[in-house]
Amino acid sequence: MIVAGVDVGSLTAKAVIMKDNEIIASAVLRANPSPGQSAREVMDMALAQAGLSQGDIEFTVGTGYGRKQIDFVNLVESEIACHARGAVWNMPSVRSIIDIGGQDAKAARIDENGNVERYGYNDKCASGTGRFLEVMAEALDVPMEDMGDLDLQATEDLSISNQCVVFAETEVISLVNKGYEVPDIAKALHKAMAGRVAALAKGIGVEEDIAFTGGVAKNKGLGRALANALNMDLKFLDTDPQTNGALGAALMASQVMAEKKSA
Repeated sequence: MIVAGVDVGSLTAKAVIMKDNEIIASAVLRANPSPGQSAREVMDMALAQAGLSQGDIEFTVGTGYGRKQIDFVNLVESEIACHARGAVWNMPSVRSIIDIGGQDAKAARIDENGNVERYGYNDKCASGTGRFLEVMAEALDVPMEDMGDLDLQATEDLSISNQCVVFAETEVISLVNKGYEVPDIAKALHKAMAGRVAALAKGIGVEEDIAFTGGVAKNKGLGRALANALNMDLKFLDTDPQTNGALGAALMASQVMAEKKSA
């Protein structure tokens, strides 16, 4: 049984192909303005990696903000549901997830089967999202992928008082101009962002084990700050956290096919 999941977010598109409940291919690319085109391109990347064609895929589930514009999927599901399913497949002890994407942040409590029991999300303000970190990395003239390790070099405890991205960027530039070290500023940014996301997570009563998913989960500095803000441990998945939504979508596709074959 070969199935696929495709997750088209605001910044990236992801695809996962599974055969008999095992991952055989995955791909990530920077999304373009057309969600449908992004989905097609990332799916083609995954198919090439697996040595398959679209006709070999028995069922495909789409997710992400662009899921309704993917013309080759059989079913669409919410990002929260897919991230929950992917997290539990990775780590059965997970009972909560925190997913930070490019334009939003989500938290959910889930059961042992990966079903969502309660959730909350922030898509009104960029301050708790990947976009916040992207803007701040540009302001610091630091590659986005280096932000996570920078705060390990911090020696001074700074604070970022502004939550708004525009004002926070101005504050960061001011700190740079005053001669503060970049690692100290990076750590302060992680602390500020973690406080906002932790408030969201506490609002729905997250419980351990907590899985940190989404592309931003690759930032270990933010992970440390978030664990401190929650006063709880965060679990990092064995698979790429950025493809966790696509993985969950593929698992849902597997479930649909299993139910069809047993009917």
